[in-house]
Amino acid sequence: MLAALFTLMTLPYAPEALEPVISRETIEFHYGKHLQTYVDNLNKMVAGTELEAMTLEEIVRKSEGGIFNNAGQILNHNLYFGQFSPVTADNHTPQGAILEAINRDFGSLEDFQKEFEQKGVSLFGSGWVWLSADKEGKLVITQETNANNPVTKGLRPLLTMDVWEHAYYIDYRNRRAAHLQALWQIINWEEVNRRYEDL
Repeated sequence: MLAALFTLMTLPYAPEALEPVISRETIEFHYGKHLQTYVDNLNKMVAGTELEAMTLEEIVRKSEGGIFNNAGQILNHNLYFGQFSPVTADNHTPQGAILEAINRDFGSLEDFQKEFEQKGVSLFGSGWVWLSADKEGKLVITQETNANNPVTKGLRPLLTMDVWEHAYYIDYRNRRAAHLQALWQIINWEEVNRRYEDL
């Protein structure tokens, strides 16, 4: 039997390291069960097809239906879980190129965060709010429903907040706004800056 093409990402922190912003229980369900299911589903769907040789981004750009949904959710969650660091880390303040770009395109960090949270709160149903960059490096905030990702629009995703209820309901119940506000405490801005500089 061939090994699975796609595997569950390894978290760059311990499951409890994001508490109290995101609880260990949420990580166990959101990462350990939801994301694992998307990985398992995609591996079954692409087995024996030309998609086996593609990256997640390529599959998201070229597929539709169930394959798109599962590949999109893996890509989205990999970026989501990969952008956090423990609450005790010292990298939760943007610096360098990404801060310069935020100030240039949104006026200030505070104005950016306010707009980002508003887009997250106002997205109806399930989906994601993204900070992305276009080919010239200009930053944009987009709302993406369900499994959609900014790569389908030719953008490079940099930072995201998951507004599917399973991302926050254990810890925040229906208080989506409080969840979004709290996430700034665990954003690893060094990782976001790396993604921006890799354009």
